[in-house]
Amino acid sequence: MKIGVISDTHGSAGCWAMVCKKFFCNVDLIFHAGDVLYHGPRNRMTDDYRPAKLAEAIQQCPVPIIASRGNCDSEVDLSVLGLPMASPYAFAFVNGKRIVVTHGHLVETQEEKSEMAAKLKADIFISGHTHVPVLERIDGTIFLNPGSPSVSKREDGRSTFALMDDRHISIRDLYTGDILEGMPVEEL
Repeated sequence: MKIGVISDTHGSAGCWAMVCKKFFCNVDLIFHAGDVLYHGPRNRMTDDYRPAKLAEAIQQCPVPIIASRGNCDSEVDLSVLGLPMASPYAFAFVNGKRIVVTHGHLVETQEEKSEMAAKLKADIFISGHTHVPVLERIDGTIFLNPGSPSVSKREDGRSTFALMDDRHISIRDLYTGDILEGMPVEEL
């Protein structure tokens, strides 16, 4: 199974369209770790900030989307998205792996994430919020933050997302497709 992982789109219809057309066109499932439409008061507004268009694209996406609610996801956003994302946590069991998806604003430190992952016996713990990609294995759990395709806070400013399959997880550059970080999954 191939899975697309994204977070912190913040209303960027263009970034969503690009990642879907170039990279998510053949995935079986998409995880979105929240902050879908609103740009948020601490983030610059992107040139392609078009939340209504992004909401429409998400509604028309042929791939199932599992999303967690972020700190910038309001009630009105949820009403136009049509996604069941009222919870800050989403859970999935995929190919024998327990996957937890959360935005990350309620568990900001690695200690809090590790505690939550241990409680939920997560094999893969996906979060967003920081707009900085992370891929690391701690105590048998893979922690993945795909970064942000629209409002990157990486030092080099690269826009990012992630892809997962049965054997590998990679964080990729939105514009080039380059693998910035990668890790085998089968070692779980």
